Amino acid sequence: MNRDAISALLVVMAKELRDLFRDKRTVRVALLMGPVFTPLLMLGIIALTQSRMSSQLEKPLELPVVGTRYAPNLVAWLGGQNVHVLAAPTDTDAAIRDQDTDVILSIDKTYPDDWRAGAPAKVAIIHDSSRQDSQIPFERLQALLETYGRTVGSLRLLVRGVSPVIATPMRVADRDLATPESKRGVALSFLPYLLILSGFLGGAALVIDATAGERERQSLEPLLATPASRGAIMSGKIAAACAFGMLNLALTLIMFKLVFTLGPSTGLKFDVSALTLCKLLLVLLPVVLLGTTLLTLIAASSKSVKEAQSYMSVLMLLPLVPTLVLMINPIKNQLWQFAVPLLSQNQLIMKLLRGEAVSGGEWGVYLVASFGVGAALWVLAARLYHHEKLAISA
Repeated sequence: MNRDAISALLVVMAKELRDLFRDKRTVRVALLMGPVFTPLLMLGIIALTQSRMSSQLEKPLELPVVGTRYAPNLVAWLGGQNVHVLAAPTDTDAAIRDQDTDVILSIDKTYPDDWRAGAPAKVAIIHDSSRQDSQIPFERLQALLETYGRTVGSLRLLVRGVSPVIATPMRVADRDLATPESKRGVALSFLPYLLILSGFLGGAALVIDATAGERERQSLEPLLATPASRGAIMSGKIAAACAFGMLNLALTLIMFKLVFTLGPSTGLKFDVSALTLCKLLLVLLPVVLLGTTLLTLIAASSKSVKEAQSYMSVLMLLPLVPTLVLMINPIKNQLWQFAVPLLSQNQLIMKLLRGEAVSGGEWGVYLVASFGVGAALWVLAARLYHHEKLAISA
């Protein structure tokens, strides 16, 4: 690209950014609502989830029991374990389905005979596994019953003069090699999608207005009639959108760090270093380029702003696909993954959040593949700008 083309590119870029910042409402929504609202929303969801889990773990467990007369000792023991034993409803299944209670303990009528015979006594936990609210009460009750069973089993062995240790031939130790950084990465597993989506559509408002908007207002034709090459004009518009998208991303990352550091304690800190923030921006730069060039192609082929915006709902799903795939079917990192758009960004962001090192080969494959796809879309957009029908709004 010669000096005149670069000069034209910078002029168009400055013009598009100046026009955008004149629309203060759009800028406020893009640079304040997104970067501020997204971290606050995520912090609120995490805090609400932890509050619900804490309250369910600490408050007494309200437990309707069927057949209390068959196991009075068990019922009395549960009463001493922060469990409020209640009378069972007439229709236990209906009570669970109607969400009147989370779990119900049903003691089989054969429990006394089996207990005296030394056979396994039957109890059943009635619950609905499809309801998230019942998960913690179910796990609490299950753990209590297992503890009671182990305790009684040990006492039975002692009565017979047998050491309970004999029934435990193996002791399993748990060595968790997870670091605080890796645990943070697991807790923030949905953050890559938010960051990728923010970068992918960060320059959407500018791109759509600068192409489909100007085409609809019939102000694109005079711009294309200037001595500047159409490639330089298109490149200036893309460069302006990329600059705005990177500004949006930088503010989003800074707000995530501030909100999780200074906000209410959730046991989760987005306490990443300035170097890691810069690496995240480098990872997300190709996403901004990819989204901007793809939106330029779509907007240049659309006759109106409404038509261009109608494609936004589909584009928002693209960054979600790798996140959902990895959440449902986690896979180990392999070098080829760093060449796949959107999947590579997801993997790299998670590695950086977990505090893991990214090898030179992984960086090389990622940067070459990502910028290569972006450059290819850039060339396609430049060719589209040479079509004469681009200046026609009807």
